Amino acid sequence: MARVFLSLGSNMGDRLANIQQAVSLLSMTGKVKIVKSSSFYETEPWGNKDQNWFVNAAVAIDTDLTPMELLTLCQSVERQLGRVRIDGKKWSERIVDIDILMYDNEIISIEDKLIIPHAYMHKRAFVLVPMLEVKSDLIHPVLNKTISELYDELEYPEDVFLYGTILPKQE
Repeated sequence: MARVFLSLGSNMGDRLANIQQAVSLLSMTGKVKIVKSSSFYETEPWGNKDQNWFVNAAVAIDTDLTPMELLTLCQSVERQLGRVRIDGKKWSERIVDIDILMYDNEIISIEDKLIIPHAYMHKRAFVLVPMLEVKSDLIHPVLNKTISELYDELEYPEDVFLYGTILPKQE
C-alpha cells in the first residue's frame, strides 16, 4: 500500500463544496483511504493572476493503485465534477483540480503525463501551507528537504489564508 499526498483546489462555483465532493468521490471508490486532511485555505492564484481566488486543501491517502491508475482516477473525479481541460491553457479557472504531489518516496516521470514529486510543489505556498498540516516533516525525494524547509525557502509566496478569515482589500 502506498502513502500518497494530494493537493486539491477550486476557484469556480462553491469552491469548498467542490473540494469536499472530490475527496468524497475518491473515498467512495474503495480504492483510496483518506488518512489525514488539512484545513481549507483561500489562496491567491498562481501563474495566471487574472482569475478568482482558490480554495485549496491537501490530503494524505493510502492506495494500492499504481501512480498512473491514481492519475486516471483523479482525472475521472475531476470530470465527474465538471472539469473541462483546454489544451494549451495552463493555470486557468477550474471547478476542481487534483494533483498528485508525492507517491511514497518515488521519483516518477512518464513523459508529459505524470511527474512525481509534482514539478512545482516546492514553489507554491498554496500547496505547502496545507501540507504543513498534513505532514510537515515529509521529505521531498529530489530536493532532500522537508515541507517545512521548502516553505521557509519560498522567495515570493502567494497569499494564503485560512478559509473563512477576512482577506485583505484587493487593489
